[in-house]
Amino acid sequence: MLVILGYAMVLTFMVLIMTKRMSPMLALIIVPTVFGLFAGAGLGLGDMVTEAIGTLAPTAALLMFAIMYFGLMIDVGLFDPLVRFILRVTGNDPAKIVLGTALLAGAVSLDGDGSTTFIVVTAAMLPIYLRLGMSPVVMTCVAGLTNGTLNIVPWGGPTARAAAALKIDPTDIFVPLVPSLVVGLLLCFTFAWTMGLRERKRLGLIEFTEASRGARVPERANARAGSRVLAAVGGTGGGMFTSPTVALGLRGGKADGRRADGEGVDGVGSGDESTGTGTMAETMLDPNRPTLRPKRIWFNLGLTVAVMVALVLGLLPLHFVFMIGTAIALLVNFPQLKQQTAQIVAHAPSIVGVVSMVFAAGVLIGVLDGTGMVAAMADWLVAVIPDSMGPYLAGITGVLSMPLTFFMSNDAFYFGILPVLSESAAAYGITPAEMARASVVGQPVHMQSPLVPAILLLVSLANVNLGDHHKKVLWRAAVVAMAMLVVAIVVRVIPFG
Repeated sequence: MLVILGYAMVLTFMVLIMTKRMSPMLALIIVPTVFGLFAGAGLGLGDMVTEAIGTLAPTAALLMFAIMYFGLMIDVGLFDPLVRFILRVTGNDPAKIVLGTALLAGAVSLDGDGSTTFIVVTAAMLPIYLRLGMSPVVMTCVAGLTNGTLNIVPWGGPTARAAAALKIDPTDIFVPLVPSLVVGLLLCFTFAWTMGLRERKRLGLIEFTEASRGARVPERANARAGSRVLAAVGGTGGGMFTSPTVALGLRGGKADGRRADGEGVDGVGSGDESTGTGTMAETMLDPNRPTLRPKRIWFNLGLTVAVMVALVLGLLPLHFVFMIGTAIALLVNFPQLKQQTAQIVAHAPSIVGVVSMVFAAGVLIGVLDGTGMVAAMADWLVAVIPDSMGPYLAGITGVLSMPLTFFMSNDAFYFGILPVLSESAAAYGITPAEMARASVVGQPVHMQSPLVPAILLLVSLANVNLGDHHKKVLWRAAVVAMAMLVVAIVVRVIPFG
């Protein structure tokens, strides 16, 4: 019964958010509560949820102050030069911008932390996507896919957990998987390029011409819609226009989600969270905003580098690092109490969105763990594998790692399920290192799970509906994960038969 309820609960949740019958936050609260009651938890649900929320509190604090910190850095103009540089390099070509998003996400993902990656990618790329009328769902798809593929680095969470659970060295897991990682990244970049080509076809190229009064205006060259000149408000900011009245329909910084031909844009303007015009991004659409602090750019850059170094070295808990960084940034850039209060209030919408999602995920985690659903689901999957499939257990583990790490936490999978599978595989001559390698190839799928706070942060910052993100990214993540598994089997670092 617990197995049926567990899978039914996850399926119900996915259907509700992907069909947009319910917002992700409400689905995370209501669906587990109903199924928990059916599982007989009764009033014990309160204790289960409270315990899960307690474990998520540091994560919520991290995301809260990370959003505020990087929001402040955007307000004061730290990332403006980076945005101008990216636009110069890409030439305002949507295809190149999407590929650049993948490259940036891959570079930042090397630190092994998804939250940092998504904050930096969103801060640098989302304003560009909005300026050019590109779909922010494409950005979240590319960033989530690339980060998930690189999540197998030895200093990242999954590989470290697998190594600890099976008592082996993380390098014994990662190094033989390098060919798989290379193929996975090539697939990520290929997906990014094809999605970028679709955006280029939909929007056309944007070229800049000199207006009669010296301002720079973007000209959209689109074979379907015809060549049209779209005036820019302002004319500063190194050629980046603000509040563009482009074919997407950005009016006063808001997107109405309509193309010039009347068709809707994916993930934009659907009347829910997917409007693609988050508070953090809107501040960067105006190069003349009063919060700019050009004289303090070197201080802010130094502070940001110090925060990143502290994160990598692990000198202090991550949430405390961002607390300190936020306090210093506010004090230096906005010394007056009224200014500090205004900044906190300005970023409250972004903070409430992601923190509420994290705590709502605590309901799902609490019910899955507290009722025993997650253990029952895993035990059932292990039990249904026939003995004749024993020599193929490593490959089977690679396939199972995709849904299992999507439906449960990495801790539950690597410390609860992997040791059982590894012990069974040992009877067929499969080593713990080989099982560990198979167990991490599902990470591109795992990173898209609503149980992963980092992905909730990404969709919240980009103001994208989680269901829209899943529809675009899940099948691509499954393709990348399967390709990594096949390559590992071909080069014989994961046995199969």
